[in-house]
Amino acid sequence: MEPLIVTLKLDADTFSLFDRLRREHFPAKLNHLSAHLTLFHHLPGGERDTVEADLRAVAPTAAVELQVTGLRSLGRGVAFEIGSPPLSSLRAELARRWAHWLTPQDRQGFRPHVTVQNKVSVEEARALKVSLEAGFSPFMARGEGFLLWRYLGGPWALEVEVPFTGT
Repeated sequence: MEPLIVTLKLDADTFSLFDRLRREHFPAKLNHLSAHLTLFHHLPGGERDTVEADLRAVAPTAAVELQVTGLRSLGRGVAFEIGSPPLSSLRAELARRWAHWLTPQDRQGFRPHVTVQNKVSVEEARALKVSLEAGFSPFMARGEGFLLWRYLGGPWALEVEVPFTGT
C-alpha cells in the first residue's frame, strides 16, 4: 500500500505566497505538488487509521505560531526556513508515537522549511536565493492543521485534514 505523508496546513496568505513562488521557480514538468511543510515523509500506508487517530489526539486547540526566519540553500534549490518551538514539540510527540515506523529520513533532526525551488542548476538556485533575500524580512505565519496524504509515485492524494480546533 502506498505510504502516507504528513504536512502542516499553513494559513491561506502564507500558503498563497509560497505556492506562487513554487509555481514560478520549480521546474513545471517536475512540480506535482503545491507548497508544503512536511512533518513526516514516509509512514506505513496500512496504518492510516492509527496515524489519523494520533494526529487528532495531539492536534492543538489553536493555531501554531510560525516564524519565517530566512532562506536556505538546498544546493539545487531554495527553501524558506521556519522556526516554531510549538511545532517542533508537536512533531516530537508524533515521532515518539511512531518511532517504530520512522524511516532514516524521518528520524533525522527536524528542520522545518517550505521548498519553493528544487532540481535546477546550482547557479539558478544561487541566483534565486540572492534575489529572494534582497527583499526578505522575517514574518509570522500560522499552522492551522495537519494534512494527511497518500503518496502516489509523484503526486499526492489528500486523505484527511485534521484542523487545529479554534482556527
